[in-house]
Amino acid sequence: MTLEEKINADIKASMLAKDKRKLEALRAVKSALLLLKTNGTGKEITQEDEIALLQRLVKQRKESASLYKEQGREDLYEEEFYQQGIIEAYLPEQLSQEEIEGTLKQIIAEVNATSMKDMGKVMKTAKSRIGAAADGRAINEVVKELLS
Repeated sequence: MTLEEKINADIKASMLAKDKRKLEALRAVKSALLLLKTNGTGKEITQEDEIALLQRLVKQRKESASLYKEQGREDLYEEEFYQQGIIEAYLPEQLSQEEIEGTLKQIIAEVNATSMKDMGKVMKTAKSRIGAAADGRAINEVVKELLS
């Protein structure tokens, strides 16, 4: 079952359950998927494209939620946080900090990285091996910590 099919099935279930909050989050994902499909490039959407889209949506929700929290808008913060949780459910399971560190230590040993100059080699290998199982920012921070 593709992501789009899962989203459509969950939209139907949310409509039947009259869960307006979840329905709103799912419609936002469906809208973003539709925009991605009709972006004019004509190429087929891969699973990696879908995961990148979901990660971007989660990142947007996190940023909005933090802004709302800073401004004292608890109602809007709660809504963004709720939508973030709904969208994250469609992402692959994320690696823990320890798993990321272990994998990056192996990669650093494999590419013989010794300083920050080798960060590009490490990041390229890490992104291909870890993929969507970890946030790029988290990988970047751990690499910097291990290489410095």
